[in-house]
Amino acid sequence: MTTLEIKDLHVSVVSKEDGTDIPILKGVDLTVNSGETHALMGPNGSGKSTLSYAVAGHPKYTVTSGSITLDGQDVLAMSIDERARAGLFLAMQYPVEVPGVSMSNFLRTAATAVRGEAPKLRHWVKEVKGAMEGLGIEPSFSERSVNEGFSGGEKKRHEILQLAVLKPKIAILDETDSGLDVDALRVVSEGVNSYAAAENGGVLLITHYTRILRYIQPQFVHVFVSGRIVESGGPELADELEENGYERFTQAVGA
Repeated sequence: MTTLEIKDLHVSVVSKEDGTDIPILKGVDLTVNSGETHALMGPNGSGKSTLSYAVAGHPKYTVTSGSITLDGQDVLAMSIDERARAGLFLAMQYPVEVPGVSMSNFLRTAATAVRGEAPKLRHWVKEVKGAMEGLGIEPSFSERSVNEGFSGGEKKRHEILQLAVLKPKIAILDETDSGLDVDALRVVSEGVNSYAAAENGGVLLITHYTRILRYIQPQFVHVFVSGRIVESGGPELADELEENGYERFTQAVGA
């Protein structure tokens, strides 16, 4: 059993205009265990992506108070690569391009870093081939530079390919559904479900919309407004959001 625990987390960023600190997260409490899927839903600008980057260790975001632990270990004391080796994974909303680095080299280097040793080549080739086939990724993509010239859907499939081969304990998926057509959404969702079933992984799915929840079914749904979780519940909460939107929650906090 793995547990990611976030307690009373406050995070700020530095204003580009005057250098002052701007509070973004204002006391987030959230626990994600192995085998659980949590959907974090909220309107634009509510701070959902800030939470994902704070957990991953993005230097732009400063944790001013609160804690993040993984199985009792202080995540905030870890470097970015230490967090990945400990079992945390972030699929970014806007995956970056890495010119000159092939997908095959990138994946094997990442797997070596996480696993502590280089995968045996014969098993590795079989593993990656199977994962790529499951996500509908053409074999030729393995020799292309990471995300360079990829469509939005191809970038998101590559993120889930990383998820499949790195096998983290906890996966944070930041708006993985954005920019996907119906077919790509189904394939990507199946990849997430396969990972969760095979690894008993915990999933924190960050999204605006309920359409991805038709394919990835969460046990827990959290409404995120103005930098904090304002209500939690089961799948029925997502149904309410689909029908009525976020107005009830934004009005309650004056957002």
